[in-house]
Amino acid sequence: MKLNTRRTVLVGLAFMSICAFWQLYDNVVPLILKYTFGMEDGPSGIIMAIDNVLALFMLPFFGALSDRTRTQLGRRTPYILLGTAAAVLLMNLLPVANTLRLFWLFLGALALLLLAMGTYRSPAVALMPDVTPKPLRSKGNAIINLMGTLGGIFTLAVTIFMPKTESGGTNYMLLFLAVSVLMVLAVVLLLRSVNENQLSAETAAINDRYDAEQAAKLPAAEQEAEFRAQASAKGGFRSLSPEVRRSLLLILASVFFWFMGYNAVTTVFTKYVFKQWSYSLDVASAFLMIATGSALLWYVPVGLLSARFGRKRMIQLGVLLLAACFGVLGLFQTFHSVLYVLFALVGIAWATINVNSYPMVVEISKSADVGQFTGYYYTFSMAAQIVTPILSGYLMQYLGYQILAPYAAAMVAVSFVTITLTRHGDSKPEAPGASLEAFDVGDE
Repeated sequence: MKLNTRRTVLVGLAFMSICAFWQLYDNVVPLILKYTFGMEDGPSGIIMAIDNVLALFMLPFFGALSDRTRTQLGRRTPYILLGTAAAVLLMNLLPVANTLRLFWLFLGALALLLLAMGTYRSPAVALMPDVTPKPLRSKGNAIINLMGTLGGIFTLAVTIFMPKTESGGTNYMLLFLAVSVLMVLAVVLLLRSVNENQLSAETAAINDRYDAEQAAKLPAAEQEAEFRAQASAKGGFRSLSPEVRRSLLLILASVFFWFMGYNAVTTVFTKYVFKQWSYSLDVASAFLMIATGSALLWYVPVGLLSARFGRKRMIQLGVLLLAACFGVLGLFQTFHSVLYVLFALVGIAWATINVNSYPMVVEISKSADVGQFTGYYYTFSMAAQIVTPILSGYLMQYLGYQILAPYAAAMVAVSFVTITLTRHGDSKPEAPGASLEAFDVGDE
């Protein structure tokens, strides 16, 4: 069984546009809040958590809603199209509000923008497992994350090379416009290239055969338990056997803790660089670009390694590396060139985790409820991203910015314990040599 790389790249265009936007959001919005509207770190952390509060409710809802949607464009595509159109219009009000120093306009546009983004993130992510057979989802997710990283790199590169304003700062209006153009082009190409209904039907048939083959390999008692669980009238969490439920909760707890650590750093990194090392947005963007660039180079190899050694083992390695990187980051009170290497390792660690975590969740799902399980994933990741900007923001406000790295390292370390306890959601390792056929650009 081979992954259709061309198809997966096209499906990843939606995620690329989403990541381009969130990179812009994380880089610029904290700076506008602090330096245009004069917010302290604690209240700023609360504002930065609003998107995650909305997402906590919206992403599971729209993920499950898209499962039940039936249109000529498919289940997920209508949400991607309408959500992107609304987001592009609203996001360009933010630099206007910044220039005019209108806080009410900034907050109003930001709230509506976050609502628009929340309508299509789960459907966009669920599109990959919809059209990718279960055994290939780590490889597929590697391509999807690669596309997302390209979106983030685009935003970082544009930030670095964007013409400056008369005062020497970043031209936010041109920056938001450039990201808007990328988002529009990506979604237009997706719509013209992917027949969602046809591909989803083909993949569902493949997954049904795969599930039957895997069930046949279980001991008789486990086969009976799984059959009773799958025969439940309701899908989602309630359709799972107790053993699988436990594993799902442990996977989701792991997602929560590593996002607690990672998002704490990325949300305030532009301010961290300024406060700790006295460098500007350009330098912070360069660090983040190194991290995303190393992740970009690592996504495909980690997809192959995960198929060879298993998702869980690769996540464990990634978690240990990420915790170590954040621990070392806390040792640097001043800038040093070795930090560039450190951030390259951060990118590799996060790619190793990210490629495998979402496939572990949807591996447990059925074709009919992929969107619902995508919602579970985002419920826990967004819950972490609600708590951690507020918690880390107040810790930095009262204890100083030096607390950020140890805090992040501790949170990531906890996730190693929870992921180690999981027993389901992993992929069956391939035989040596199978990776030679792991990626294919054909159309079969």
